[in-house]
Amino acid sequence: MSTAADGTPIDDWIEIHANGRVTVKTGKVELGTGLMTALAQIAAEELDVAVEDIDMAGPWTGRSPDEGYTAGSRSIKDGGAAIRRAAAEARQALLELATAQLGDALTVARGVITGPGGRRSYAELMGGKPFHRTIDGRAPLKHPESYSVVGTAVRRADIARKVNGLDGFVTDIRVEGMVHARVVRPRTFGARLVDVDTSALPDGVIVVRRNDFLAVVADREEVALAARAAIRPLWTDGHPLPPMDDLFGWMRRQVTDDSDLVSWPRSGDVAAGQRTIVRDYHWPFQAHASLAPSCAVADVRPDGAVVYTAAQGVYPLQRALAQLLDLPPASIEVIHREGSGCYGHNGADDAAADAAVISQELGRPVRVQWTRFDELVWARKGPAMTTRMTAELAPKGRIAFWSADIWTPTHGGRPARPDQLIAGRLRDGLAEPEATAYIGGGRNAQVDYDIAAQRVTMRWLRKPALPGSALRGLGATANTFANECFMDELAALAEVDPVEFRRRHLTDPRALAVLDAVTQACGWGLPLPAGRGRGFAYGRYDGTGAYVATVAEVSIVDNEARVERLWIAHDCGLIVNPDGLRNQIEGNLIQSLSRALIEQVRWDAGGLLCTEWDSYPILRFTQIPPLEVILIDRPDQPPVGAGEPATITTAPAVANAIAAASGVRLRQVPLGGQLR
Repeated sequence: MSTAADGTPIDDWIEIHANGRVTVKTGKVELGTGLMTALAQIAAEELDVAVEDIDMAGPWTGRSPDEGYTAGSRSIKDGGAAIRRAAAEARQALLELATAQLGDALTVARGVITGPGGRRSYAELMGGKPFHRTIDGRAPLKHPESYSVVGTAVRRADIARKVNGLDGFVTDIRVEGMVHARVVRPRTFGARLVDVDTSALPDGVIVVRRNDFLAVVADREEVALAARAAIRPLWTDGHPLPPMDDLFGWMRRQVTDDSDLVSWPRSGDVAAGQRTIVRDYHWPFQAHASLAPSCAVADVRPDGAVVYTAAQGVYPLQRALAQLLDLPPASIEVIHREGSGCYGHNGADDAAADAAVISQELGRPVRVQWTRFDELVWARKGPAMTTRMTAELAPKGRIAFWSADIWTPTHGGRPARPDQLIAGRLRDGLAEPEATAYIGGGRNAQVDYDIAAQRVTMRWLRKPALPGSALRGLGATANTFANECFMDELAALAEVDPVEFRRRHLTDPRALAVLDAVTQACGWGLPLPAGRGRGFAYGRYDGTGAYVATVAEVSIVDNEARVERLWIAHDCGLIVNPDGLRNQIEGNLIQSLSRALIEQVRWDAGGLLCTEWDSYPILRFTQIPPLEVILIDRPDQPPVGAGEPATITTAPAVANAIAAASGVRLRQVPLGGQLR
């Protein structure tokens, strides 16, 4: 398998310093999931050094590899594979250097090579010098059976630093001469700025206005915040939104670009007595709802710029900012600093663009802090989707034909041009662009069940009701919700236990293994008290990623569903750090449960209604049920990502549990409160 490291210099990835420390550079960003610890373990394993001797260097244009975005649950799969290849090449280069000085029959331990002629440390061999060697993929890789670092629960190095205030988040960045800015925007998309009343602004406030782009700037942050509250802009009405209660009907009436994702012909006649079932499932717009709003710092000069951001892709943002600022890409340094987590395309890129536009206008470093309003209203949303499922059930309880029609906009809206950045559109009076590529909506649309004939048709909306982009799982969340709820309904029609029904349609041993592991852990099939039910859901992320199976237990109290417990079995191949993986999965379950039960972007004729936490609630700590994670380690299989797979099965497992407990089938998210 080729990696991003192939054909590149070792020095782009690894530096060995004269003091013995090792710097490992990556283009993947830390989102609070412990990725940097796992990547350090991979590097330490192949280099034969201690994890504590490794310093991870995150994305910084011109200094780190260009690995695109940290997305798609591919950081370990791709970024880890690249670091593994680079570390193996570095170790091989060091062994060759040592052979000339120490002879053959060398051994390596903790960065020290021993041979017939003595011992040499990596630091002594390199002396801080570059490798000057290209990675050609021929250096031998360690066999997993010999691993001593990968597969162990190494403690995260960043936690102690964060707890003690030693790690700087993007919100902590301060540069000399910096001023503070707040952007001012309406509640409706497409509104034009007619006039601005600045009479109530505090002294010393600068107003930056370019077409529909409006911001207030002050020397102190609290003054900028007060100025935002005091300024009185007059906006035109924005673009009309479809009635919220008709969103899914509106979506199905739009002009779409259709394509068959899967088009398998029916093979032969279905036996007499077949039964046909048609069901519709709906998924709403949802917000990223990062716990802290986005922030960025930019210092734009005539000859270049430095931008600090929590964006998931520093190089793609560099290219978009170059067009926005009319500067050569190489003259713009984009430096990643951690934010509050995002799991998709939230406001980080747009906050960076805001800061850059204002800094270029003023000729000073500018810090832009978004508010909760900015994040909930103006950050791109996880797109709404609606699906019509059709199936034919043969008499022996097998699916003879499976069909899905999926209406979705693109799930890709990351900035590649100025009009894909809010600041670019408002500053230059540009319209929201139509999709140039249809991305992400087909994830997990095709099921990996054994079905005689399957058809999946994607009906891509050219323009969504709200600006959308990638949110954790992309289309896999809505597609798995539809698929797994539909499987339960088919099982009920066939009068077969829902787990047994799935088992009849699975042959992949890894799929069956997660199914068996989670049902054994929860005691599937044991009787439950009245008013309680369990629901099951299975998926393999994007058809090639991790295998997951989830069971939810739900009770019905006062006609309201309460999730009592979640179990999940998870197989992502070789496990790099079991503690980090377990934490990742637990976070996945909590966020996806929140999305399943209560999260939904709402609006009326005047614009979006979700502007604060009270109008866009997320799951509270007191609402989190006990979580049981069953990890299946497969050292003989390559590792795949765990950032999204556990997300996709939560909603259908809960919906199926509600049906088991109450007899009511819910086919639209959010599920909470629908029984009333």
